[in-house]
Amino acid sequence: MTQNILVVDDDELVLLAIQELLTPLGFSVTLASNGPDALRKAANRRFEVVILDVIMPEMDGFEVCRRMRQLEAYQETPILMLTAKSGEEDKQRGMEAGANLYLPKPIAPKRLIALVEEALK
Repeated sequence: MTQNILVVDDDELVLLAIQELLTPLGFSVTLASNGPDALRKAANRRFEVVILDVIMPEMDGFEVCRRMRQLEAYQETPILMLTAKSGEEDKQRGMEAGANLYLPKPIAPKRLIALVEEALK
């Protein structure tokens, strides 16, 4: 069974890089460039993992994470925040919003793959 991953980031290059990294491994990767788009996609399709940026226009990743956690289907889904905001206070906000992991950018491709695979166990 193909595992579905939602990647949310306002940087198109980041979206494409993560898609190019995960798709050859057999994952079905769906991209969203902002929070409202991510929430619409999450409401219409079940994702096993969400990779979420923090700094985005319209709605930041903290709010997206909080709203996702309110959806019954996403109360237990692993959410990995991948962001340039790497301060301790930001990490705390991410965990309080419901993230499982809070990871600073840039991240080594092999490390991201390992974390996604671990989240799916």
